[in-house]
Amino acid sequence: MGDTMILKRSIYVILFVLLAINFMMMLFFGKETFQIKNKPATAVKYDYHFVLISEEEDNPYWRLIEKGARDAAEKNNVYLEYLGPKQVDNSEQLKYMDQSIAGNVDGLIAQGITSKRFDQLVNKAFEKGIPFVTVDTDAPESDRAFYVGSDNYRAGVLAGEALIKGTQGEQNVGIVTGRLDSSSQQLRIRGFKDTIQQNRRMEVVAIKESNITKSGAVQATYDLLREHPDVTAFYGTSALDGTGISQVVNQLQLDPTIISFDILPQTIKLLEKGSIDATVAQYPYEMGYQAIELLLRLERGEHPDELQFTKTKLVRPEHVHSKKAPLKGGE
Repeated sequence: MGDTMILKRSIYVILFVLLAINFMMMLFFGKETFQIKNKPATAVKYDYHFVLISEEEDNPYWRLIEKGARDAAEKNNVYLEYLGPKQVDNSEQLKYMDQSIAGNVDGLIAQGITSKRFDQLVNKAFEKGIPFVTVDTDAPESDRAFYVGSDNYRAGVLAGEALIKGTQGEQNVGIVTGRLDSSSQQLRIRGFKDTIQQNRRMEVVAIKESNITKSGAVQATYDLLREHPDVTAFYGTSALDGTGISQVVNQLQLDPTIISFDILPQTIKLLEKGSIDATVAQYPYEMGYQAIELLLRLERGEHPDELQFTKTKLVRPEHVHSKKAPLKGGE
């Protein structure tokens, strides 16, 4: 009986010691793993805090706008915050706008959105003394300070002229557009239509939406060809539309004329191969860079013109081969 009691006590003591050791090790390694050690840090003091809100966080076009804005911000001691939804979502963009205004930032940059809520938020920023810049897509009816970006109607005209010069005979045109509710896309379509309508051999047979994704452009192209197998030419109005169109016509072994938008690396490769006949080059890096510099001019009490158009140029395969065209851009 006594030996049994002694054995039990020994077991309890051993278990207690093991638990105590385990507990001490957990505390030690937990501290080493999870405790943030205090390190002397020198806080960077910025002159201004600006926020750039993208249409879609990782869209290559918006990353180019961010790059331009970030380079200008670093040059001018500005803290730039880059925000945006993972996928296109107007409500999330508006949420970021509202949060930034509530945070009393020094300036806001975002694309124009056709909605009453957007106008309300821009006006709210204006009332709080926060200048608002639209890039890529304008919102002229709001209290935005100015617009930085392409003359989208003129860009559509360039695309129309390219189709006229690059084709002969009757043309049935299918349009793939990023978003039907985007004013910039609407202007690109309007400029294109106004131009080709001057030539009776051309007709737009249908317009499909890609939601500014390559997969969306692929589906839109399939839908256009299923509904209108007589399509002989395509016009893509946002950056990934041309690559999506090209993928489909290549798979189906078709040979339509393709006019696209922007000069992302994959678009340049397709131009070089002759898979895309021409593309309208925009300069999103310049949009971002100029937006920051113009906000700083406002802070200095200057009053830049409301419309700050960046360049648009038509790029053809021969430009890529000869390297005569500036090939930095995209959407």
